[in-house]
Amino acid sequence: MAAKKLKTSTPMASTGKAEPVAATGRWYIWLLLVVTAIVFSGVAGHQLTFIDDDKYIITNPYLRDLSLKGIGAIFTSFYEYNYHPLTTLTWLLEYTLFGPDATIYHVVNLILHLANVWLVYRLAQRLSGKQNVALMVAALFALHPLHVESVAWVSERKGLLSGLFYFMSLLAYVRYVDGSRRKDLLLCFVWFLFACASKSAAVTLPLVLMAIDWYRGRKITSALVEKIPFLLVSVLFGVLAVLSQKAGGSMTDLLPQYGLVNRIFLFTGGLAFYFVKLVIPYPLSAIHFFPDVSGGALPWYFYASVPLLAAIGWGVWKMRSGARELRFGMLFFLAAMVVMLQLLPVGGAYAAERYTYVSYFGLFYAIVQWVDGAGFREIGHRVLAAFLLLFAFVSWARVSDWRDTDSILGDIVYKNEGNSHNSLVHYHWGQYYTYRQQWPEAADQYSRSLTIDPRYFPALLRRGEALDAMGRYKEAMADYSVARGINAKSAALYNNMGWTRFGLGDPATALSLIDTAITLDSKLATAYNNRGWIKLQLKDSVAAVSDFDAAIRLQPGFAKAYYNRALVKLYRGDATGALADYSTIIRMYPNESLAWFNRGLVHLQLLDKQAAARDMHRAADLGNRNAASILTAELRGM
Repeated sequence: MAAKKLKTSTPMASTGKAEPVAATGRWYIWLLLVVTAIVFSGVAGHQLTFIDDDKYIITNPYLRDLSLKGIGAIFTSFYEYNYHPLTTLTWLLEYTLFGPDATIYHVVNLILHLANVWLVYRLAQRLSGKQNVALMVAALFALHPLHVESVAWVSERKGLLSGLFYFMSLLAYVRYVDGSRRKDLLLCFVWFLFACASKSAAVTLPLVLMAIDWYRGRKITSALVEKIPFLLVSVLFGVLAVLSQKAGGSMTDLLPQYGLVNRIFLFTGGLAFYFVKLVIPYPLSAIHFFPDVSGGALPWYFYASVPLLAAIGWGVWKMRSGARELRFGMLFFLAAMVVMLQLLPVGGAYAAERYTYVSYFGLFYAIVQWVDGAGFREIGHRVLAAFLLLFAFVSWARVSDWRDTDSILGDIVYKNEGNSHNSLVHYHWGQYYTYRQQWPEAADQYSRSLTIDPRYFPALLRRGEALDAMGRYKEAMADYSVARGINAKSAALYNNMGWTRFGLGDPATALSLIDTAITLDSKLATAYNNRGWIKLQLKDSVAAVSDFDAAIRLQPGFAKAYYNRALVKLYRGDATGALADYSTIIRMYPNESLAWFNRGLVHLQLLDKQAAARDMHRAADLGNRNAASILTAELRGM
């Protein structure tokens, strides 16, 4: 009896030596990679979505300068209240080579996922010493529907890249534990640094390393000393993450809205979410909003999370067969997930599917090891195979939900029907249409946002802009009047009101309102640009250029201000200066067809027909119809 107890409490692969692999077995992992590529292949035809992709790729000023200075700026700055310089560096390289072409970003995401599947396979093989366990763990990791978000969303490149270095670090550490080679510990630390520089959530790695120490039977006290450098790095990146999120206003105090008791259930509900979705990955949503409180009560499943978690904990504690594997897998999951369990609430979601990308390895490993060592092994393997087929189908279908902004935002609204946070979703949907200058669609989305929350100030402001763009100035002013009653100190509001008053033919009042906006916020670049344009219409070109200069100085990537300044320069006869402004726009936004067309016109004015032809050809390739006409009429034969 004693011998049996000793056997079940010993790590399955304490020597770190994997069982011999048959020649045919080596091909299974390649077959899995091919199947995974097929399941996720739809991402190659997807667009960039207006859920952070616009900020991280399309308008990101750090993707415009592939020089030592530009790279240095990436590593010494926060952007969008986050710090992930290595991830931004990959986007910089892609943008420099391919511009904002969505295909390359999605394909790179898929390649990173395939690389991670391989690393998960190697890590599970090294930990368990079993080929079949490693393959099944890798398959679950590759095809689980909750991982679709990480692959199909370009902005979640940070999770994929961080996961790559995270798994590389763990693999190096297991080699170190099994072989005691110091270079493996050094590699573990280096990959850990890279993981943290890709996404700050990687700060959990030292806790996972300690879980591996326990699993391998190492003494935690003696192994703790070598973790000191890792812990210091974790503290550093953790502090940076907290400071950046606070600066962005993402950290919120939920106590006033939910109270202490419900706040506890929000935490347990978030944790239970990941256990339930492990087996039943439905419904899936890009955002799982905090619930609305109805009569002081949360939805029933938050309260049900406590007995569910208690049952899971009791089952793991009482388990005899495969207990060590189950407990290790649970420790891995909790250690990797701990900073994402909303102990310090960030954003508007109580859980997120992308948070499972690394942490689910622990649960996959625990389940597969338990099934592999159980008395119902053959049936268990068939059940796991059935789940894999189901997961592959669900993931393949889920990929299509991420094909463009309309599809994913529509899915979020549908999956969160009745939740007041949908007001924010419609607002972002309106911003997408605003970016595309589809003003009726933008106004409609802002109206939907205001139907849910009539006093949502940003939606009032943006709907006013859309109405202004459609020439419906009085309706725009009506929105601004309501907005003023909510926030009378908003510089953006006075700027918008001034621009609309200009549309109503009242330039004097317009200038006064925009002056007020600049008084309230002297760094509001759009206010300087608007004031400059009004002054230009009033024939004050000197003052207009001064305002355009200020707008560009405050917002170096402000294309509209460059266009306006170039126009003034042409008006003054400074074609060379206008050429420089158009060239700057092209350098920042290489797919901006109007900039290529306008620069071609300036080249034509300067009698440089060869340069004009090059620019017009590029403008025509980007869809500018006027460029095609110029090529036919004036540059024939060039």
